[in-house]
Amino acid sequence: MRILHTSDWHIGRSFHGHATLDALRGVLESLVAQVREHDVDVVIVAGDVFDSATPAAGAYTLLSDALRGIADAGATVVVTSGNHDSAARLGFQSGLLRDGVHVLTDPAAIGTPVTVPDAHGPVHVYGIPFLEPVLMRGEWPGVRSQADVLEHAMRLVRDDAATRGGRTVAIAHCFAAGVEPTPHLERDIQQGGLDIVPLSTFDGVDYMALGHIHGRQQLAPHVRYAGAPLHYSFDEGHKPRGSWLVELGADGLVDVVWMPLPVPRALTTLIATLDELLTDERFAAHTGDWVRAEYTDALPQRDPMRRLLARFPFCAEVRHTPPAGRIDTPRTYAERVRSAGNDAELVDAFLSHVREGEGATGRETELVRELLDERVRAEATA
Repeated sequence: MRILHTSDWHIGRSFHGHATLDALRGVLESLVAQVREHDVDVVIVAGDVFDSATPAAGAYTLLSDALRGIADAGATVVVTSGNHDSAARLGFQSGLLRDGVHVLTDPAAIGTPVTVPDAHGPVHVYGIPFLEPVLMRGEWPGVRSQADVLEHAMRLVRDDAATRGGRTVAIAHCFAAGVEPTPHLERDIQQGGLDIVPLSTFDGVDYMALGHIHGRQQLAPHVRYAGAPLHYSFDEGHKPRGSWLVELGADGLVDVVWMPLPVPRALTTLIATLDELLTDERFAAHTGDWVRAEYTDALPQRDPMRRLLARFPFCAEVRHTPPAGRIDTPRTYAERVRSAGNDAELVDAFLSHVREGEGATGRETELVRELLDERVRAEATA
């Protein structure tokens, strides 16, 4: 049996204010083509199908089209909810979908698998929706954390699988021990602090399909994250996009192969002075990329985004990252103020404080003196 493991579609998410629906549609069409080309039997979507609990109409349309395309390609689809999804909204849609598409959002059904047979017998696919510990305490006494609820859910999976026989696959959306998250991107799943699920929680199944982390990761041969199919942050621009093609034989896991997906537009971080970014030919190859520009001028420059957009139409972020401060004494701002002998030196002390040691330039010093002289004249004639 061939299983394609994907996750974290985040339909409806924007990228620095830009819509991503069209780009994601193209990527998911490529995924459907892979399902058809490789005769995939089951496609798993491990949570965070939508980016919001209240997705716009276009997000529902894209999801319906993608699931229909996968089913038309001959695969059974199993979808679970993540921490971004509304389980109720996603679950409501399940009743409207065609045969062969299963949306699993009910904690009460964790021990009831979707069973798909192949030449070697049944494969039982158990979907564990994202579970809020505070909401599960009434149903599962004693659970206090994500680790607790995942351990309880996996116990339900193992107990049911023991009575059925055959091979087992489970799906969960969590932060597992050993992963490397993208900074500031994946929303922490936590209860009283970062809540990490031990790897041993996932023992007892032939393959564990995880969601939540946006980059592919292998925690064990049978425990993996597929990551998101589209880049949603410059910090994850170096991480490949794709899914895992999992092959099960008669006795369990046989092989796992990475299936890359196309990147609609490359993400690039360019670092130089603003003038170099605007004129240097070494950056010409990136005019069609999503660009994060970090200009290294000592002082902030006028209207940098507008100027950069003239060269990089897809410049999405601008950062001012000057060289390390040139403050050569450990004096505090109060000490600088006290040491100022006149108003011009007071202004220079302020500029040095807010500009990491960069005091007034020659031209700025002239302007300050002109303004101070004008103030003196105005007071003298008042």
